[in-house]
Amino acid sequence: MTGNTTSKIKQLAKQIKNNPGDSFSKFALALEFRKQDQHKNARILFEDILESDPDYVGVYYHLGKLYEAHDRLNDAEELYERGLPIAEEQQKKRTLKELQEALQNVQIEIEERQKNEG
Repeated sequence: MTGNTTSKIKQLAKQIKNNPGDSFSKFALALEFRKQDQHKNARILFEDILESDPDYVGVYYHLGKLYEAHDRLNDAEELYERGLPIAEEQQKKRTLKELQEALQNVQIEIEERQKNEG
């Protein structure tokens, strides 16, 4: 980890400690952890946001991608599906498009695996 990354992680962790309900800081910290291949820490934070702030729409895509990377395709598919109506309701067009594309890709991957197994 670079010194800059370490200080960013420490700063975000301090903000969260001072304000445990700060989804933005948790999300930023989870992204930093993911960049550092600290996937477990990222997953824990993303899942915490999902539970405490389910309207935080960005979490659906990023946690889904993390699940995909760890071969949890069905979990990723479910997250993308759950995120779609939230993105639509919030009129987050870019996020909606990302979720739709991710969902389509993961469904293709699931189908391919089922064909290969069957």
